[in-house]
Amino acid sequence: MRYSALSVLKQALTGHKGWQPAWRDAVPAPHYDVVIIGGGGHGLATAFYLARDYDVGRIAVVERSWLGNGSIGRNTTIIRSNYLLPGNLPFYELSLKLWEGLERDINYNAMVSQRGVYNLFHSDMQRDAYARRGNAMRLHGIDAVLLDRAALRKTIPYLDYENARFPIQGALLQARGGTVRHDAVAWGYARAAAKLGVDIIQNCEVTGIRQMGGVAVGVETSRGYIGAGKIGMAVAGATSQVAAMAGLRLPIESHALQAFVSEAVKPLVDHVITFGAGHFYISQSDKGGLVFGGDIDGYNSYAARGNLPTIEDVCEGGMAMMPMLGRARLVRHWGGVMDMSMDGSPIIDKTPVTNLYLNAGWCYGGFKATPASGVCFAHLIAREAPHEVAVGYRLDRFAEGWVIDEKGSGAQPNLH
Repeated sequence: MRYSALSVLKQALTGHKGWQPAWRDAVPAPHYDVVIIGGGGHGLATAFYLARDYDVGRIAVVERSWLGNGSIGRNTTIIRSNYLLPGNLPFYELSLKLWEGLERDINYNAMVSQRGVYNLFHSDMQRDAYARRGNAMRLHGIDAVLLDRAALRKTIPYLDYENARFPIQGALLQARGGTVRHDAVAWGYARAAAKLGVDIIQNCEVTGIRQMGGVAVGVETSRGYIGAGKIGMAVAGATSQVAAMAGLRLPIESHALQAFVSEAVKPLVDHVITFGAGHFYISQSDKGGLVFGGDIDGYNSYAARGNLPTIEDVCEGGMAMMPMLGRARLVRHWGGVMDMSMDGSPIIDKTPVTNLYLNAGWCYGGFKATPASGVCFAHLIAREAPHEVAVGYRLDRFAEGWVIDEKGSGAQPNLH
């Protein structure tokens, strides 16, 4: 059924007895033309755009647990395209444009809120770096405004401007950035894909990738063998584990990234704000909780939980920027497993195994990239060629020296 104001009113008048399941809980078929491993945002988006835009036949998404159980449901919900390098700017701008029309495309309220992203700067050198980034954005047709201290203070008066250890001098603003309800993205894409005939198969763990003569022909799962013409991997922090089933070793490490939520408070943080003198970012949810995060845990891990030193480091950054945060109680925190690439940028490419395709290495940027990732991965699978905005996300760039080091900190995942 199609969601609308009229359907909500009709259900309200009839006791809400006519709502239908959002998607079919499908039983695996013996064979599909395309099997997507991973029922997170990227896998579901890929299936949706494959079904909507390409004539590829039968499509299935297999998920080892339930939809939204991975990083798609464990993130700080920020969307933006305020990047610097040519390899990233067109891609993330495409993603932001897709976010702007997503709710119409999938007929689902994803709670897209373009409240603005403010990147604070605290020194002349950092101001110059943000000016360079803003100029690069504008050269690509992306909105960017460099604010001085006075202009920033008019908009965000509650920051520590007087006694800060790292004095706030201004900010780079992308007004079109903001937040989106994370799990609604998974549910919306799942519903839209299922409507187009995609089989959503939950509680179906992939345990092996079957090959014949160097060609991937199907997946072994906890619910039996499923044959496939093509196989796409979109499994985030589990990428190394799943790729190993096909005999591949990838330039990726897995790290935990923690997110935090405070008790609910009255509306206060109307924007997304990032701290330039440390790694800290914050926004406020519609429920009133302050949602914030910071650095990844520096050691490799597949555990979806964090540790106390990182919690302390993140909270110190928040206190340095907004001392009043010390009066709020932290009610919960959780960890998502990040697949950290060697240069901090993603990989969307074919693998050395024929008919096996890779979508990985998203580091911190996975959620904001969801729509463009789906479009580009679907294009790669259907057309056997990279999308024009993802040509730099090739797997061999690490061997060839064409890295996209956005942060400029070198080939070490825990630095990005």
